[in-house]
Amino acid sequence: MILEIVTVPNPILEQKTKPVEKLDRTILNLAKNMVETCRNAQGIGLAAPQVGKSIRLCIINLEHMGIPPFVLVNPKITNRSWKKVEMEEGCLSIPGIYGIVKRPERIKVKALNLEGKENELEADGLLARVIQHEVDHLDGILITSKLIRRTDGTESKDRKQLKE
Repeated sequence: MILEIVTVPNPILEQKTKPVEKLDRTILNLAKNMVETCRNAQGIGLAAPQVGKSIRLCIINLEHMGIPPFVLVNPKITNRSWKKVEMEEGCLSIPGIYGIVKRPERIKVKALNLEGKENELEADGLLARVIQHEVDHLDGILITSKLIRRTDGTESKDRKQLKE
């Protein structure tokens, strides 16, 4: 089932989420629907707050890179590289806004899978970026607070101006 994607200025997008306590049928269905919703929106990741649920769950969808969609339950980034890379990002919850965001090039993340098993994943490149973007959503952080400059055809603005 395709879910409605929440957009700014909905306050759920700026709230820190609560951990998933139990992997039950509701969570499994939500994860399945989030994958379908992300595919339908041609997105590469989606966090639960973006579909109106304030829980620590996100999906990563890099099928175009040969990586099947997967779910991260209660993800926690445990390590970040010192080297940072600038890249353009957009967000399904902030339509029409694109800009350059600087993030660590490599990360390690611990999370549960849908079977409740804890996994640790090392990621770099686009995979690391998408995971960081989705974990930011789970912490109530939007890309508008991290943009170095916009790339969506508007005048270049610094971060302070973007927050206004």
